[in-house]
Amino acid sequence: MRRFIIVAVAVVGLWSFAVTTSAKGQEKERSGEAEFNEHCVVCHPGGGNVINASKTLHKKDLEANNIGTAVDIIKLMRNPGSGMPKFDESSVSDKGAKEMAEYILKTFK
Repeated sequence: MRRFIIVAVAVVGLWSFAVTTSAKGQEKERSGEAEFNEHCVVCHPGGGNVINASKTLHKKDLEANNIGTAVDIIKLMRNPGSGMPKFDESSVSDKGAKEMAEYILKTFK
């Protein structure tokens, strides 16, 4: 009986570790689309802009606002102008910001 309890505790412990590790791995592997949907889609549905119609995420508007690369988008996210919330490293990781910026560039042409 004692051996059964030890084995059961070990199995539960390993399962708990596996689930926790898997969840952390999934967090790190979030797609640019998932980041965009969490942080941006409320103000930028379909790549538009509900606050300022001249500042959409579509290529022509990005270029008109001197934004042409993922680095440009990340700079804007980290230090936005009025009307846009700031997304610092504590709210969007550098990896997440890069994934999101690349998603924007390839999605909203």
